[in-house]
Amino acid sequence: MAKENETILQLINVNKEFDGSVVVDNFNLDVKKGEFVTFLGPSGCGKTTTLRMIAGLEMPTSGQILLNGKDIAQLPPHKRPLNTVFQRYALFPHLDVYDNIAFGLKLKRIPYEYTDKNGNKKEKLRKYTREEIDAKISKALKIVDLEGFEMRDVATLSGGQQQRVAIARAIVNEPEILLLDEPLGALDLKMRKEMQLELKEMHKKLGITFIYVTHDQEEALTMSDRIVVIEDGIIQQIGTPMDIYNEPSNAFVADFIGESNIYVGTMIDKLKVHFLGANWDCIDDFPLNEKVDVVVRPEDIIIKKPNEGKVKAKIVNKIFKGIHFQFTAMVGNNEVLIQSTVDHPVGEEISLSIDPDLIQIMHREYTTNIYNDAYIDKNNNVVFAGATWEVDVCQLVEGSSLDEKGYLITKEGKKYDLSDLDVIATVEMKDIDISDNLEEGNITGKIIQMVWIGDHYQLVVRTEDEEDFVLETEYTWNELDTVSVIIKKENIKLKLKADLADYEI
Repeated sequence: MAKENETILQLINVNKEFDGSVVVDNFNLDVKKGEFVTFLGPSGCGKTTTLRMIAGLEMPTSGQILLNGKDIAQLPPHKRPLNTVFQRYALFPHLDVYDNIAFGLKLKRIPYEYTDKNGNKKEKLRKYTREEIDAKISKALKIVDLEGFEMRDVATLSGGQQQRVAIARAIVNEPEILLLDEPLGALDLKMRKEMQLELKEMHKKLGITFIYVTHDQEEALTMSDRIVVIEDGIIQQIGTPMDIYNEPSNAFVADFIGESNIYVGTMIDKLKVHFLGANWDCIDDFPLNEKVDVVVRPEDIIIKKPNEGKVKAKIVNKIFKGIHFQFTAMVGNNEVLIQSTVDHPVGEEISLSIDPDLIQIMHREYTTNIYNDAYIDKNNNVVFAGATWEVDVCQLVEGSSLDEKGYLITKEGKKYDLSDLDVIATVEMKDIDISDNLEEGNITGKIIQMVWIGDHYQLVVRTEDEEDFVLETEYTWNELDTVSVIIKKENIKLKLKADLADYEI
């Protein structure tokens, strides 16, 4: 293993644009030798584009990519001491396992030193000998647990075995960094879980740097030394799996990593926050009356007998997950996800308690309205903030359209049923209107905050379910006015949160 804290790769202010659209925005990251670093985020967040820039398959629009202190941003892929493993194995079907792995070795030239007739030492390039190739392939196959498979036809191998061959082909050249672009995405669930552990073990054996791309949170938490959470091409948080899970930096990270309850809260006193209709002690200090995001993990909520906890609740749903029960309880109009090893019947009246150090308080961003728990209904509308909204679902896949039955058809001809597809819905503040005609909008709420910002007001409209709509307007309203919220179809932007492949028909 390399020396601790020895940096091998640096990305400095790396940006990437496609047709004027920013895909990777001011990306800064230091990677240590021997680290297992994972880029994690939803589809289209820029994680694969960043990996491709490291590999040399894409060139950054601006910024530096330093490998051992040398800028390689404009170097072609074959001149970088890196290898990439893709989701699609890209094995040669006409070659056996040995020749697939040997392919790069047979083309590679290595320097060797010789003495000319005048006694001067010089350097030439030569091919690997057959014995050297045999030894390297034998070592690579041992690492991926495929000893004795040299002569096997790749078509006879399982998906997991083919992926191991692809990894062996990548590591046989002894790269300084191994790049892995969702390499387990084509495997079934059981095989994927097995390969997660095997990849981590391979990383230990090799001692080289792994940079891994995935949208699967469990993969990232299982394998990584550090996780880089990305959204909209911007790094949201960098940290160990434990840090990312236990101390998320914002609501997006909390929602994306594992399951979370996220509520809008108000700081009502020093180390006291109001949410779920009650006042709770916490350990995060924020200014008085500041609106905050409150995050509580399902496993951190304690179920108690009625009147023993902080708030009353009623269990409305129960799922047995093997090692625990997952309950959905209602506190007023708010849904609470709870995990417990103790069984409770649906319909039971309970109360809930949360320890102060398990309540995470975060700054609430008001630049864009983001609804992380949105989903598509059977009519191709989007549901968020307690209301159903018309939306153009074709924005999820460029060049797609809807057929007569409402299925999404891609330009390649793939068909998807989007019912219950989890998405992230965003609406800019300027794109929300309000009206005193309560029948005009999709949902009603009260203006709970109005702030004059230079030449316009910034308003917060809160619904009965404590969902907030933040908007900008030039018109004067009064706090506590009840209004309806109006959002035009074209102003709701959607991003995939789930894997679209699971919805293919």
